Amino acid sequence: MQLTLQVARLFKGSTVNRRIFRAAASVGAVGVLVKLAATFKEIAVAGVYGRSDAMDAFLAAALIPGLLINLISESMNQALVPTLIRVREQQGHDRAQQLLSSSMLWMCLLLTAASTAMALSARAFFPLIASHFPSAKLDLSIRLFYALLPVVLITGIATNCTAVLNTFERFALPALAPVLISLSIILGVLLLGGRFGIWAMVYSTLAGSLLHVAVVAAMLDSHGYRFRLRWYGMTEAAREVAHQYGPVLLSGLVASGGLLVDQSMAAMLPAGSVSALVYANRFVSVVLTLLAGAFSTAVVPYFSRMIAHQDWAGCRHTVRTWVRLTALISAPAALLLMVGAHLLIRIAFQHGAFGPSDTVVVTQVLIMYAIQIPFFVCSRVFYRFIVAMRRTDLILYCGTLNLALDVILNLLLMRWFGVAGIALATSLWTVGTFLFLWYWTRKLLAEASPHEAAA
Repeated sequence: MQLTLQVARLFKGSTVNRRIFRAAASVGAVGVLVKLAATFKEIAVAGVYGRSDAMDAFLAAALIPGLLINLISESMNQALVPTLIRVREQQGHDRAQQLLSSSMLWMCLLLTAASTAMALSARAFFPLIASHFPSAKLDLSIRLFYALLPVVLITGIATNCTAVLNTFERFALPALAPVLISLSIILGVLLLGGRFGIWAMVYSTLAGSLLHVAVVAAMLDSHGYRFRLRWYGMTEAAREVAHQYGPVLLSGLVASGGLLVDQSMAAMLPAGSVSALVYANRFVSVVLTLLAGAFSTAVVPYFSRMIAHQDWAGCRHTVRTWVRLTALISAPAALLLMVGAHLLIRIAFQHGAFGPSDTVVVTQVLIMYAIQIPFFVCSRVFYRFIVAMRRTDLILYCGTLNLALDVILNLLLMRWFGVAGIALATSLWTVGTFLFLWYWTRKLLAEASPHEAAA
């Protein structure tokens, strides 16, 4: 009841914040369904494969495709959306369609080129990220990686379509579409796991990804934007997107390097450590997606519009409102997850090939990971504002700082806490991210509206 009153007080007199809240609520509600499906997927996968060598190999193989999608397509979405909204409002739908087509063409070319480069160099870099895998396990991981590479282009297109749909304030259905991937994997491992082993994960992941992109592309077409890959020249808007895309891409490369660092260092620890890291992170990612994902997704179009109209008072009020609200919600969620970690892991995973000793290890990792939740969720509000301000250079500096902290903290903490120390290192550098983005958000707002800041 007290939380409800505080939320109502924060929204008093603000139509924009109420609209953001409705959008975030719809994304969050749909996200619950998607994450429930993902949780059932993890339960099914854990029951069939446990913390086996085959599962370690699949997770290592899936790491690079996931990083490429986040690096290239998610970076394009962050660079594109603020400019796309500005062009649509100031120059009309046709110019916005041209910008989208050009940007999507370049994104697809980059995804294809990156996938090809990774395929050609796989046998060179896989021994680095899975340095302690036996030769048979390493070879399996590489073969699984080759089979998963088409997911990079397919999912990259799907995320781009979803980001554009959000600019029309269409949040719920695009957010629901990824449930098709989880459902496909559940059916695949349960029906085909005994026959095809770990390859059932590959086949079902590809099938679910194809269904996902087909659905969101159809939604995009229904809202007046066609899936069209065509170059319309280096217009002023295209140059702006390119200028913003470079720093976001580089920052994503640097920050995502932390995932490679974490899993590579986990591979140096006892067998099953990579799986323990991933299993524990699944639960934290549920909370982060439902809270940080929902709030940051909902706030992007509104920040972009306010900045386009130089509504600095509105930006300041929206930042303050959503940082306070995310803190009020995320801190108790983190505490609850830490307290219930052992019970949660035991209920979810302790069956089949996943035993009590596995529960103990994964529980320790989960508790360490959960510390980051309130800092990460709150920092996403600052992050989205800075990107909407087209100061992506700051995001690059932040990513560089994160990677350096991750390496240093991993080396220190894994000696004392094992794989749980790697999770603790992630939480600690997340605190640093929060402080960095908070400082620069305040500074940018003060520079944009010095009289309002003084008042």
